[in-house]
Amino acid sequence: MDLSSLTNTPGARKRAKRVGRGCGSGMGKTSCRGQKGQNARKGHKQKLGFEGGQMPLVRRLPKRGFNNARFRTETLAVNVETLEKLFNAGDEITLETLAAKGFKSAKRPIVKILAKGELTKKFVVKVPCSAAAKAKIEAVGGSVAGKA
Repeated sequence: MDLSSLTNTPGARKRAKRVGRGCGSGMGKTSCRGQKGQNARKGHKQKLGFEGGQMPLVRRLPKRGFNNARFRTETLAVNVETLEKLFNAGDEITLETLAAKGFKSAKRPIVKILAKGELTKKFVVKVPCSAAAKAKIEAVGGSVAGKA
């Protein structure tokens, strides 16, 4: 096999539609643009959603509800089972130590520890925790200094 033997598969390359090339082509005279008017003119592009001067659908429908997407703050949840895997007994868990382990992101600047999983090691936690996570940490002898 060499470059001279390569060919396209049938139907892979379709010829461009050449409009305005005589009536015999079936696309002559008005070049598939209909008769006269704004849309028949060269260079005309309609605005997205334009309905010929009629009040657009987007403006006809009522606005309802409230969207908090721009203002919400997303919380990064870290479970106690994750702390069990990543930290040694007696370690101090702060935002800096969590960030060093890869738990801080620009999208989710707030971190909270949740109670999923079992815990056997003692930690000194200085990060916000849920009430159940606080109870689990204190049950094994650890301490929580972060607010809930």
